[in-house]
Amino acid sequence: MGFSFQLQANCTQTQARAGVFHTPHGRVETPRFMPVGTLATVKGLTPEQLEQAGSQMILANTYHLHLQPTETIIEAAGGLHAFMGWEQPILTDSGGFQVFSLSKLRQISEEGVIFRSPRDGRKINLTPERAIAIQNALGADVIMAFDECPPYPAERSAVKDATDRTYRWLERCIRAHQRPQEQALFGIVQGGVHLDLREEAARALIELDLPGYAIGGVSVGEPPEFIHEIVKAIAPLLPEAKPRYLMGVGTYREMARAIASGIDLFDCVIPTRLGRHGAALVRGERWNLKNARFKEDYRPLDETCPCAACQRHSRAYLNHLIKSREMLGYILISLHNVTELIRFTQEIRAAILADRFAEEFAIWLES
Repeated sequence: MGFSFQLQANCTQTQARAGVFHTPHGRVETPRFMPVGTLATVKGLTPEQLEQAGSQMILANTYHLHLQPTETIIEAAGGLHAFMGWEQPILTDSGGFQVFSLSKLRQISEEGVIFRSPRDGRKINLTPERAIAIQNALGADVIMAFDECPPYPAERSAVKDATDRTYRWLERCIRAHQRPQEQALFGIVQGGVHLDLREEAARALIELDLPGYAIGGVSVGEPPEFIHEIVKAIAPLLPEAKPRYLMGVGTYREMARAIASGIDLFDCVIPTRLGRHGAALVRGERWNLKNARFKEDYRPLDETCPCAACQRHSRAYLNHLIKSREMLGYILISLHNVTELIRFTQEIRAAILADRFAEEFAIWLES
């Protein structure tokens, strides 16, 4: 039981690092991409397929699981691990981002957020205490503090108010947390695109000595260059002996550049979302398998990829499945995409351990 972060290697030319995050349900070798399983399922993939893809930690979402099937059902099933048949580490998002991005009718106050369920219209009052109670019931290894995620663009005064409130809510989350030995509570650095607000927020969070830290409020509409500037400035401020998580980021370039700044963990819906639209990630490129050029292409998507889509099937077959709208096509491409992003971070990890990261991944580190 318990949590620890073991630093194994540092890149001599960047801030990149390789480590191991130890949790009650196993270890996570970093840097690592984490697939998103919003409703206790990574869309289209079984737990066995996720393991084959190299997944060591996956995400689920507090907001969505509270609405359906409810944390009561999941707790009665023995917690999220038992409910979804996944024995390795799980992280749950607090639901803050979903409340602010999906709920049109909401009232934000110091107490929390009141919004209407998109499922049945009932009024829900989500406070920091409630968000933590839900996550305590779900039983994930890592739980996130309830935060206010300001949109982009937003007035500086509004971003400052949200950032300050996020800190006060974090203090309430810490007091409400009932399972600190079993669940690591991560704080979230907010502050929009204002580096001074970000730095102030990071330093305040560090004083609380949490098990881990996240950078949130990026990938909410701002240009990619802003994300890079934020991460480059903030990641090195976070404690070296704690895992660092960049929320909602999963492109090759964004991950590589964030790793160069010292980030350890990533999540994004990109691999399965693209898979459901017949698009494959192949060595940094995005291929639309519906295209006619694949109709008579009998080669694998990527002969170096270990996934079932690449080892057993051809581009022509995948083209046929997608054009026929066969479920198997979407499953196979999603499996490949998840494998590809995890493999990308595994290769970066190996390069860091060999102190070859800056050379081997230079193409992704360029502006």
